Amino acid sequence: FQVITGGHYDVDCRLEDPEGVVLYKEMKKQYDSFTFTASRNGTYKFCFSNEFSTFTHKTVYFDFQVGEDPPLFPSENRVTALTQMESACVSIHEALKSVIDYQTHFRLREAQGRSRAEDLNTRVAYWSIGEAIILLVVSVGQVFLLKSFFSDKRTTTTRVGS
Repeated sequence: FQVITGGHYDVDCRLEDPEGVVLYKEMKKQYDSFTFTASRNGTYKFCFSNEFSTFTHKTVYFDFQVGEDPPLFPSENRVTALTQMESACVSIHEALKSVIDYQTHFRLREAQGRSRAEDLNTRVAYWSIGEAIILLVVSVGQVFLLKSFFSDKRTTTTRVGS
C-alpha cells in the first residue's frame, strides 16, 4: 500500500485472518509491502485507519497479488531445457512485469504531484481574489480621501440678534 494524498501521508494498517488473528499491524506508515502465505481458507480482513489524523482525508493505493503467475508455457515444468525462443520470452515476460511495477510507482508519484499542484492552485486562486478585493477597497478609499481634500467646505454664519 501507499498513501497518495492527505496529511503527512501516513496511515495505520492491520491485516487479520478468518479466525481474527492479526497477521500484520503497522502504525503511521507511508508505504509498505507485506507478503504471506494463507494458512486457512476464508475471508481475510484488512483495515486502513486514519484515527490519529481525523481532520485530513487520505487516499490510499493498495494492490493484492494472489497466487503465483500461471506459467508462460503450459509445458514449462518439463524435464527438457527451454528453447532459445522460449527462454527469451520468459526473460522478456519478467522484464515486462518489472516495467508494470515501475509504471505503477510513477503513476502514484504523478497522482501525489497532481494533488499537491491542485491544492496549490486553489490556494493561489483564493489569495489572488483576496488581494483583488483589498486592492479595490484601498483604491476606493484613496478616491474618497483625495476627493475630501479638494471639496469645497461651505461655512455658514448665523447672526445672533439682540
